[in-house]
Amino acid sequence: MTVLYEDNHIIIVNKAASEIVQGDKTGDTPLSEMVKAYIKAKYNKPGAVFLGVVHRLDRPVSGVVVFARTSKALERLNAMFREGGRIKKTYWAIVKNRPAEPEAELVHYLVRNEQQNKSYAYSSERSGAKRSVLSYRLLASMDNYHLLEVALQTGRHHQIRCQLAKMGSPIKGDLKYGADRSNPDGSISLHARRIQFEHPVSKVMIDVVAPVPDDSLWRSAEKIADL
Repeated sequence: MTVLYEDNHIIIVNKAASEIVQGDKTGDTPLSEMVKAYIKAKYNKPGAVFLGVVHRLDRPVSGVVVFARTSKALERLNAMFREGGRIKKTYWAIVKNRPAEPEAELVHYLVRNEQQNKSYAYSSERSGAKRSVLSYRLLASMDNYHLLEVALQTGRHHQIRCQLAKMGSPIKGDLKYGADRSNPDGSISLHARRIQFEHPVSKVMIDVVAPVPDDSLWRSAEKIADL
């Protein structure tokens, strides 16, 4: 965990792929508790520290996570995340198969299977499916992999993972959605790169970019993308 931005009302961190945002059956210390400990130590706060979880990233995904430090910010951020278009999130994904088109909008109908913790994408509407929309563009190509920038228009369970796989470009390391092998650290090569929104209290524009994971492939992809 690395702190990217903080003020009296919000704190934004860069989540490592191994970290969970909230506690689960593994019993591992969640990111929310790490952030509370950071705030308590930095500001020498007595008693319990308030921290509101606004959104989540899947455990094997890295990148930007926003937390609320006050109840006012939590209430307003929750509303902003519910209302489409008020929070702009940009992801980077490394895939093995180059998409047929360098950029496109993908529209699928996703059905979530709770027992499998997996979503399935269909080209047409069906019972229980949720319309899911994202756009992508090819940022860089390396010897064996390609870097895509992805912008979500809807927020569905495993949406990016599922839709890119349906397109024929599963994310590197994502065995659940068709990658041929896992990443050594258990991550998948999906990174919440940037978040942009109006501050829920001060109303100033917040624009935060999360550095990519510290490995050679991500660093190479970032370098080529920045050329």
